[in-house]
Amino acid sequence: MEAALLLEYGWVLLVLIVLEGLLAADNALVLAIMVKHLPEKERKKALFYGLAGAFVFRFASLFAISFLVDVWQIQALGAIYLIFIAANHIFRKFLVKKHDVPDPSAKPKKKSGFWMTVLKVELADIAFAIDSILAAIALAMALPPTGIGTIGSMDTGQFLVVFAGGMIGLIIMRFAANIFVDLLHKRPGLEITAFLIVGWVGVKLAVTTLAHPALAVLPEGFSHSTAWKATFYIVLILIAVGGWFLSKEKIDEDGAGDDDRLDQALKEEKEQL
Repeated sequence: MEAALLLEYGWVLLVLIVLEGLLAADNALVLAIMVKHLPEKERKKALFYGLAGAFVFRFASLFAISFLVDVWQIQALGAIYLIFIAANHIFRKFLVKKHDVPDPSAKPKKKSGFWMTVLKVELADIAFAIDSILAAIALAMALPPTGIGTIGSMDTGQFLVVFAGGMIGLIIMRFAANIFVDLLHKRPGLEITAFLIVGWVGVKLAVTTLAHPALAVLPEGFSHSTAWKATFYIVLILIAVGGWFLSKEKIDEDGAGDDDRLDQALKEEKEQL
């Protein structure tokens, strides 16, 4: 039983590392674009302050949410949020961007100063942290308890998985983002895959919510049942494998259009991280 438990926890951690890596790469590109108008030295400072603030926020929010995670309203809000950001990102990627025609007569927007940029980076990092923590919670809550104690209302093992998910995102964003940025650069379709996984993880959290004793829409043990776990991981693997094979490898060409923004952000991100 201990070996099976260790295997299940290890598998969830592996899923988190891959998911956090893809999300961190996407987040890193966003941050690179946000600070690219600043002088080089100020860019690095803005990113450093933003990441430092994100670390403090993640660390504090992990302990706060450990006391609230068993509240079904919190679970429901988390599920809605994850499904919303996934649907919103995919909608914007496929529909809004296609119909977004730049106006050549439009005046260029005034660039933010250093501290306003730091504030924007800080807010973006907090939003990324929320995504990361909620995704980790959705995966961890379905894990069987380890019986080695509790932190707040969470089993210690589940809490450590959530903690690892939150910290992995920061570590990847700071030290290993280039690997995942390169991967997204070569296979841009993996960005959609990552958000499909986020949406599916949101569905998992929704199932956990509906099986909460206070609601009892689903049987209480359903979210921990072998059938549901098997279904969740099979669909998760199908999304990941399908995303990999359906994402065409990008061939660099001149006049790539929208890809120029990604190329420039990639170069700047490598310089900054």
